[in-house]
Amino acid sequence: MARYGMLINIDRCNGCYSCYMACRDEFEGNDYLPYSAAQPVEGKSWMKVIEKERGSTPKVRVDYIAIPCLQCSNAPCVNKSSDGAVYRRPDGIVIIDPEKAKGNKDILLNCPHRLIYWNEERGIPQKCTFCAHLLDQGWKEPRCVEACPDGALVFGDLDDPSSEISRLMSATETEELNPDFGLRPKVRYIDLPKIFIAGEIVLGDRTGECAAGIKVYLSDGSAMIETQTDSFGDFEFDGLKQGRTYNIRVDHEGYLAVDRQVVTYSDTNVGVIELKKKEKKGTKRSPLSKPRAVSQPKRAKPSGKAKGRKPVKPRKRRK
Repeated sequence: MARYGMLINIDRCNGCYSCYMACRDEFEGNDYLPYSAAQPVEGKSWMKVIEKERGSTPKVRVDYIAIPCLQCSNAPCVNKSSDGAVYRRPDGIVIIDPEKAKGNKDILLNCPHRLIYWNEERGIPQKCTFCAHLLDQGWKEPRCVEACPDGALVFGDLDDPSSEISRLMSATETEELNPDFGLRPKVRYIDLPKIFIAGEIVLGDRTGECAAGIKVYLSDGSAMIETQTDSFGDFEFDGLKQGRTYNIRVDHEGYLAVDRQVVTYSDTNVGVIELKKKEKKGTKRSPLSKPRAVSQPKRAKPSGKAKGRKPVKPRKRRK
């Protein structure tokens, strides 16, 4: 018996909402008893897509997080159901029975991820079923996975080492939403949004050019990672931990090294880092030129004699 799971790569998701629309198309107005009753025309899709904006202008990133039912191995909605209204199939898919769960709004409170929705028209709780009605007909994947144009959603048998999802999970670091809940979900993620540090490098003696290909180093005291500026002189370090102190170092040949310290309380743009040119060895600094004294015109000494002239005798006053 297969044990189904899903892997969602956030870095590949472009926010097209195809998974959302496929879910609406499959379930809106369509009953698939005993798996599920129809989604209401006005209501939430069972595939939630969260748009998460990070950073500040001009360094802004937007990520899209697709969230179906996480099909938890230690699901409170199943553990707290005594009448079989919520149950787990042998393949691991959790199902809410549309008949047994009717009128039981408390089931919504049993999901700490808040991924169970109330159908006001039918008076029943509902959620993603991994398209179990299609899998039982021989389909290899749910509609949301089929509709994804970028391969951001991967579905398959977690117990089959040759399946694509098993190969990806063994070769890639994956993580879960809300790991503190301890529910061991079978939907896992690659590249969930974390803290990033970004900035721009400028060469002080070549300000009219983009500083491309300059190495930038980031250290937290225990490990160091490296990146290079892009064709615009921008750099970015992503996937960092919150509340940690990092040191940025830019050491480019021919320029003085620059260090910046950053504490990642949130996504941080360090702004422009200007590199100043080193002085060439063997060249002496030219001494500061002293201001020249401005020569004042010499005043002629008072003299009774003028060159080329006879002195004038003072006239006698008449009595």
